[in-house]
Amino acid sequence: MSATAPSPGPSPIRRPLAAAVLLATLVGLVFGLLLAGAGPASAHAALTGSDPADGAVVDTAPKEVTLSFSEAIAVGDDSIRVLDPSGKRADTEAEPKDLSEGSTVRYGVALHSGLPDGTYTVAWQAISADSHPISGAFTFSIGAPSDTTVALPSQEAGGGPVGVVYDIARYAAYGGFVLLVGGSAFVLVCWRDGATALPMQRLVVRGWLTLTAATLVMLLLRNPYTGSGKFADAFDLAGLQSVLDTKPGAALVSRLLLLGAAALFIAVLFGTYARREDEREKKDLTFGLAVGGGVVATGIAATWAMSEHASTGIQANIAMPVDVLHLLAVAAWLGGLASLLVALYRTPDIGRAAVRRFSTVAFSSVVVLAATGIYQSWRQVGSWSALTGTRYGQLLILKVALIAVLLAVAWFSRRWTGRLTDSAVASDDAAEEEPESESESVSADPGRAAQLARQRAALTATKKKRIRDADPQRSGLRRSVLAEAAVAVVLLAVTTMLTSTEPGRTEEEAAGGTPAASAPAAGGPVNLKMPFDTGGRNGKGTVRIDIEPGRTGSNDLHVWIDGSDGKPMDVPELKLALTLESKDIGPLPVAPDRLAEGHWSASAVQIPMAGDWKIDVTVRTSDIDQVTIDKNAKIG
Repeated sequence: MSATAPSPGPSPIRRPLAAAVLLATLVGLVFGLLLAGAGPASAHAALTGSDPADGAVVDTAPKEVTLSFSEAIAVGDDSIRVLDPSGKRADTEAEPKDLSEGSTVRYGVALHSGLPDGTYTVAWQAISADSHPISGAFTFSIGAPSDTTVALPSQEAGGGPVGVVYDIARYAAYGGFVLLVGGSAFVLVCWRDGATALPMQRLVVRGWLTLTAATLVMLLLRNPYTGSGKFADAFDLAGLQSVLDTKPGAALVSRLLLLGAAALFIAVLFGTYARREDEREKKDLTFGLAVGGGVVATGIAATWAMSEHASTGIQANIAMPVDVLHLLAVAAWLGGLASLLVALYRTPDIGRAAVRRFSTVAFSSVVVLAATGIYQSWRQVGSWSALTGTRYGQLLILKVALIAVLLAVAWFSRRWTGRLTDSAVASDDAAEEEPESESESVSADPGRAAQLARQRAALTATKKKRIRDADPQRSGLRRSVLAEAAVAVVLLAVTTMLTSTEPGRTEEEAAGGTPAASAPAAGGPVNLKMPFDTGGRNGKGTVRIDIEPGRTGSNDLHVWIDGSDGKPMDVPELKLALTLESKDIGPLPVAPDRLAEGHWSASAVQIPMAGDWKIDVTVRTSDIDQVTIDKNAKIG
């Protein structure tokens, strides 16, 4: 519906205000994308490197194949497969070994010894931290390239018929959420009499049924969606158990539990609440339903935020509540729009007050959508090149264009609403005028009187509907709201596609390589000296740290601890962590190995970016005496 502030007629103040809000939204989006700097990967893990590299020709057979990713992934037994030119397994078929160090995510598989020359194919499949399956393949050669019978997989992980059904269920889940939450909010906030209207009850219940069915389908298909791609595996109990142990599986189960609470909310809303006639009691019940329904709706929205794009990458602790607000605003706007459409076409009783209240709700929702959308766009895109050169960015442009169309159509709805206000009273008064045609003798019969009352009510409703349907203002509002709903259906589909598309920031970094890995910055050895005191007996000493070569990339780290007497000092526990606060990187844990008394060392410590790094050192000198000290060091 309208995204401008409601008023009975044209307002010289509020129209410019609404235009200013819309202009500020568009300008904010442009500058938010333009000024956003490059940062760590946002979501959707991507392959950033391999050893051997794609297309490489090595002189001798390597002992293992390693793959590096932009962020954490979940792997299984067959996540990385190496095939020889004839298609046979060249790896040992063991579970991939986690070789990650610090912020570098790396997995490897061992190869059989004595591999002959030729071209080998590496096929991999894993699950990204934001719940989406990822896959790929590449080749390398030993000695010289050769012909191979292995065909590179043409279907990506999460594709095929299972992927299609899963994506349909994902879209249905969003649609059901919008109808359930938006329809309930429309009844409680905009049109309380709608609780007794059968079409409104059907709309909300169908939203609940759709969301519940879609969630069950996604839970059953989760295993084949991220694995084999076969429908039969949906009923594999072992696979279902493994899904329940994952973050997406837990989110789906939590959603089902919350939908049980939502069913109780619906029963009260269209049962006890609809039958309540005392205004004071109904007002109290409205407040209780609003609070309880808000908690349930927020919980359901959080099942998406905690398992998809918002749950991983930079500023996840901010992104998740922002994503919840975004989803709730979408539901309030689009779900309320669907409710208004049903009310206009299926019920004769909705009046100007309900339409005006929804106009206010829609305006507030658009403001929230603008603010949260700008933040999400910066977080997932981050640059002009990613906005225009990636599929995610292009879908985002399409989404913004659809929102602009929706707001334009809403402007026409706003004008029809103003005209509806002028004619609604006359229509109501005309419909409510009923002639006194019954005699006192007939009224004396209670049964006959009740029957006549029902007939009179039906005639009144029919007359009111006929009068309202003949009202050109009401018909115009119907058409414009129907157009809004049609655009909203497409908008919801584009939004669903965005949730399953690799963010532009990550795609661009994976294609071009991370800036930190492409060219190590020049630097020199870093030497630090930090006194400490754990507060216990023999708890004083000095920590000396050497980091060499002291630049981005791989570094060797040595730690010496001297006691208060200047002699080497052993401690039960020593831990280090590196944090680049200016770029929100870290803390990156480092676990050094003890080499000798008072001497610890860690090799291949990966420092991804040059900057002023804070180095935290935790020293424990007894079971209860421990202290953490820190110092900044310029690296790179």
